[in-house]
Amino acid sequence: MADSAGFARGRLLVVAFEGWNDAGEAASNAVRTLQEQLELAPLMRIDPEDYFDYQFNRPTMVIDDDGNRVLEWPGVAMYGPADPDAVTLAGLADDAELAVTGDNDSNVYMLIGTEPSRGWKTFVAEVLESVEAHGITSMIFLGSMLADVPHTRPISVFVSSENPGVRDALSVERSTYEGPVGILSALADAAEKAGIPTLSIWASVPHYVHNAPSPKATLALIDKLEEIIDVVIPRGELVDEAAAWETGIDALASDDDDMTSYIEQLEQARDTVDSPEASGEAIAHEFEKYLRREDGKPDSGGKAGGS
Repeated sequence: MADSAGFARGRLLVVAFEGWNDAGEAASNAVRTLQEQLELAPLMRIDPEDYFDYQFNRPTMVIDDDGNRVLEWPGVAMYGPADPDAVTLAGLADDAELAVTGDNDSNVYMLIGTEPSRGWKTFVAEVLESVEAHGITSMIFLGSMLADVPHTRPISVFVSSENPGVRDALSVERSTYEGPVGILSALADAAEKAGIPTLSIWASVPHYVHNAPSPKATLALIDKLEEIIDVVIPRGELVDEAAAWETGIDALASDDDDMTSYIEQLEQARDTVDSPEASGEAIAHEFEKYLRREDGKPDSGGKAGGS
């Protein structure tokens, strides 16, 4: 990827939300991993009363470190260095045993919580007020989505930006997606209109294991985030957890012939797209064959007709 120093220089806010934008809990776990490594302090908490439907996002009862039962309400909080005027990313890296791999003196901030269920416009305005108050100069949004991808291959990660300058500097694409969006898109749109450049990083999670957290997707997001903000982020137990996740799915698939066959089809499609000799026509033809198999039609070797 191209040099990211221009985008990452200054105060960078990394954002993820639990819920619709967070398949396999990959995005929220990636932000929490970085939050733990940087040991950031809470700077702002949004009052949940105006933004959450508690029948949809219910509060939960947990046991705290002192053994007390505590009610935790859904919400959103921003974290950052306790003294941002005195602590740079290099300082944070030293405290957290991170190694800064480039000339990057940015401060890293986090916004993490549950996707609000109402009042999005007001919510976005409140977040941007805090962004402005803390001098945030750029924002990175992490998301994860369910997709027709095999768990046995590297997790696909898509990086995009609506900002022409960011796309040019980082050699990334502009998303062509049309359809329903989550709070990430609403925040990104408002940030760009406010003159704050943004970048989105999305990981694809195999849809056939949607009920379980996906540490392999979390790891893929951290890899890409690390590349963008130019720091080395300790993985902790994530590497072992990702390997165990893949092994567990392998074991489930070995007892299910239909699942095994389906995964093999996904692997063939992925390998075709990733092969060096793949052309647009070859990829399209492979996809057509896949669709014919799904529809139960015999593969005659010809091309599907179009309207």
